[in-house]
Amino acid sequence: MRFLLDTHLLLWWLANDLSLPSEAKPLIADPANAIFVSTVSLWEIWLKCSIGKLEVPADFDQRLAAEQLILLPLESDHARGVLNLPWFHRDPFDRVLVAQAIAEQLILLTADDTLERYGPVVRRVR
Repeated sequence: MRFLLDTHLLLWWLANDLSLPSEAKPLIADPANAIFVSTVSLWEIWLKCSIGKLEVPADFDQRLAAEQLILLPLESDHARGVLNLPWFHRDPFDRVLVAQAIAEQLILLTADDTLERYGPVVRRVR
């Protein structure tokens, strides 16, 4: 399967954080699955770090590089994809992740129950 990690799952995975839902661990670890990370998530992380809302370990970039994750750049059709999304969720980063998942035929993995309203393109893990 092809999954796109939301920002929280990415952070929890890289930190081996207990907040990572147990259902997510085998999906991310399975080498048969292609796991994508959006540059939008990286933008969100660094933006929140810059305003003091988030701290990441000093070796964040090394941890990210050590994983078998596929970096998904933000393309213009991804950005335009938010135009047709219902307003189930107000977070602009999450809305772009949904649009990317739709455009690239990925399943967005998330722990956010609000995103489930976007249908089968989203899989909530617990």
